[in-house]
Amino acid sequence: MTVSIKQRGSLPNKPNKPDKNYARVQNILLTVVTYLLAFAFFFPILWMIMAAFKTEAQAFASPPIFAFAPTTENFNEALHSYFPALRNSLVAALGSTLLAFVLGLPAAFALAIYPTSRSKGMLTWMLSTKMMPAVGVIVPLFLIYRDLHLLDTLPGLLIIYTAMNLPLVVWMMHSYLSDIPFAIFEAAKVDGATLGQEFFSIALPLSLPGVSATGLLALIFAWNEVFFALNLTSADAAPLSVFIGSFKTSEGLFWAKMSAAATLTVMPVLIFGWVAQRQLVRGLSFGAVK
Repeated sequence: MTVSIKQRGSLPNKPNKPDKNYARVQNILLTVVTYLLAFAFFFPILWMIMAAFKTEAQAFASPPIFAFAPTTENFNEALHSYFPALRNSLVAALGSTLLAFVLGLPAAFALAIYPTSRSKGMLTWMLSTKMMPAVGVIVPLFLIYRDLHLLDTLPGLLIIYTAMNLPLVVWMMHSYLSDIPFAIFEAAKVDGATLGQEFFSIALPLSLPGVSATGLLALIFAWNEVFFALNLTSADAAPLSVFIGSFKTSEGLFWAKMSAAATLTVMPVLIFGWVAQRQLVRGLSFGAVK
């Protein structure tokens, strides 16, 4: 009797485990590339800080001088007019951010939680205002400010910075508030909650990560803005962004002193951003409710 024997098929090959040495080299290369990219982005700031501790001759030297005796003379001269400009920047940036939230949060709440047929069109119109080039509106804006006596005033800066940050607040907070399940608000209505209680007791606490991230971005945008500040202020209400340009005079460009002024200007934002980086990343990455 003939017995047929079936040949067994070859077993599938098990996937080879990645070589540990190869993975280690890959991680090292990725780390090196990451540090190189970080250094490339940070190098202009490092160069500015180095120039702030040089003399004017050393700052203009070609080729650049890397070994030098640091001096604080530039910071001493920059500090003479630094604090009035710092006060103007704090008032304009913080005040405009607060006003943008006072006006933008209720609008974002209404558009996200109780949308209508016009909600999408309203959001699109707000976004379109950010696409308008600033140079295209500066002439009529200057004439309006002149007639209303708002030139070189802090209220004038507050108005323009609030208008600049309002679309940002509405758009970002609309996305965070939209993540809140509507069933929460329905349950609150069943319990007798008013519209104000829905906003202050439910929407705001659940969207705090978005509030922190949006507030930090709006504050940075207002702090760094230079075009409107340069054209609408001169002396009394000039913020730090205009203060930096004051070291370019008819006598020439004082590069070392300007670098010292720029270093003093960016330090508050860098420190604040470093301290609040967890809240910023959390707000931008996770949203309000997941």
